[in-house]
Amino acid sequence: MSFHIFTYKQPFLLECGQRLPGYHLSYTTYGNLNTRRDNVVWIFHALTANSDAATWWPGLVGPGKLFDPAIHFIVCVNMPGSCYGSTGPLEKDPATGRAYHQGFPFFTTRDMIRAYQPLREYLGIKKIFMGIGGSMGGQQLLEWAVEEPALFSYIVPIATNAIHSPWGRAFNASQRFCIETDATWKRGGELAGTAGMKVARGVALLSYRHYSSYDISQQDADPGLLQQYRSESYQRYQGEKLAKRFNATSYYKLSQSMDSHNVGRNRGGLVRALQQIRAHAIVIGIRTDILFPVAEQQFLADHIPGARLTLIDSLYGHDGFLLEFAAIESLISSFIREEGALNCFVGSADSV
Repeated sequence: MSFHIFTYKQPFLLECGQRLPGYHLSYTTYGNLNTRRDNVVWIFHALTANSDAATWWPGLVGPGKLFDPAIHFIVCVNMPGSCYGSTGPLEKDPATGRAYHQGFPFFTTRDMIRAYQPLREYLGIKKIFMGIGGSMGGQQLLEWAVEEPALFSYIVPIATNAIHSPWGRAFNASQRFCIETDATWKRGGELAGTAGMKVARGVALLSYRHYSSYDISQQDADPGLLQQYRSESYQRYQGEKLAKRFNATSYYKLSQSMDSHNVGRNRGGLVRALQQIRAHAIVIGIRTDILFPVAEQQFLADHIPGARLTLIDSLYGHDGFLLEFAAIESLISSFIREEGALNCFVGSADSV
């Protein structure tokens, strides 16, 4: 595993019309590019994750796993706006010399993948064997597969959509309202909105999980309990846990980026955009996902040429894309086997 910083020093135009003098991306690679340059796996992370995919997808990334550094050249980039090393709200604004904080520029998911394109060229990658991502990671994957139809041989969008729904946007807006009610938010600064983000995380969990997962994991030992329920303490714990590793302004800004997701914008609509994809696609949905319901993955499969839809049963709802390693591996392995590309998942990489 190697951690890197890529710096782009040319003007970069965002969809909102703002022009940046440049940007930088933190990214992690595993393994090596082979001599044929055909062993690239590009992983896209979700909202609050980072570029070290082996830490949040340990069942899929690592030695002996589906995505094996001994075979694949694995790339994962920390999305702009995050707080894990890429250009984000805690970075200095070149125009002022002070941290952006709440003035951080508005990146869409399309802006994000356009920021990755110079990095791809820098790495000498002309073809990506497989792109994979769940949730907001899947949104970026779809944007790139539409933007550069010949780039990917295979794509695996998981628990994601072609356009972020009014339902999803309402959840994100409610989380931002929680942050805005924090008295520190208006004062700005690195810690602004942290208490509000803790509450926002509780709201988010209600969309990430499912009735059944709480029913099984958060039952109280004492059925006669009148206060201090286990599910209540769990919500508080998850908020505290996130606050120890993430920044509220990044959370706020990235939720706006997710809300902007629409592969059909300025491309003639969703259907026409999805029909541009040329990669072989397996779309994975989770039956208990209330945030990205299966109908959204069905739409993708219906309009990406030749795509197939597969579904996972999970107690974890939307978070199943992070936890159902065995099911995801089985589906992808079967898909690759049927597509006749199994040789790319066995053997060893012949490094350049």
